[in-house]
Amino acid sequence: MSSWIMRRATPHDWPKLEALLATADLPLAGAEAYLSDFFLAFRDDVLIGSAGLERYGDTALLRSVAVVSTERGHSLGQALVQQVLAYAASVGVRQVVLLTTTAADFFLRFGFRPISRAEFPLAAQASMEFQEACTASATGMSLALEVEQR
Repeated sequence: MSSWIMRRATPHDWPKLEALLATADLPLAGAEAYLSDFFLAFRDDVLIGSAGLERYGDTALLRSVAVVSTERGHSLGQALVQQVLAYAASVGVRQVVLLTTTAADFFLRFGFRPISRAEFPLAAQASMEFQEACTASATGMSLALEVEQR
């Protein structure tokens, strides 16, 4: 099996990302506006995974973590999340939050902890995902980052 490559998303990638998120039953609302803060994984020019950030000052919403079913279980999702978290720290993000309906256990391994929707940072509450896309039953999670010194 050939290895995959990971890179930042470009506007040209949106149709492929839109299809991946739809297949994964993840919200599309707001994703395209933050495309420059997405990382995508490809195998032979086929999009096989994604993870993105919506940045709100020193807070960011981790969103759109998706891996095609044929690639699950090979640490790709983990690599994507690690890449996005490292990127977040490098651009001064101090807190990363997320909403998930199915993957809370996955995110615990990165140090995320469950929080109530009321504990969500106000900046992130403005996101389309928080406002419209994720159901009230979604689990909110938070992770404090060590910001890289420059």
